[in-house]
Amino acid sequence: MIRIANVLTLLVLASGAAHAQQDPVGLGKKLATSNCAVCHTFGKGEPNGQGPNLFGIVGRPLASESGFKYSTGMKAAAGQVWDEKLLDAWLTDTQSVAPGNAMTYFEGDEARRQKIIAYLRTLH
Repeated sequence: MIRIANVLTLLVLASGAAHAQQDPVGLGKKLATSNCAVCHTFGKGEPNGQGPNLFGIVGRPLASESGFKYSTGMKAAAGQVWDEKLLDAWLTDTQSVAPGNAMTYFEGDEARRQKIIAYLRTLH
């Protein structure tokens, strides 16, 4: 009886761990927290950091977060709107989107970029 209970417990734990690994938003949040939170904030109304607050970034024009002083490179790229395609390009190579901007970030793993974007889409 104890063995059956142990096996069931292991199955439940394994199932939960597998689900957590497949949750792109949850993994994106972890990636954003560990990679982006050094400079950015994510909560509604939180102050800008070294980078602008990312709450509501999807659908927002580039270089438009109020109260943030953007670099000349970002100001020159203004007129575009953050969507999934632009965010993917940005996370791949920030300088390809806005040459001369102050942020240098390169995420070569497409799956990781997509998880970060999935999380950013939830911030509204």
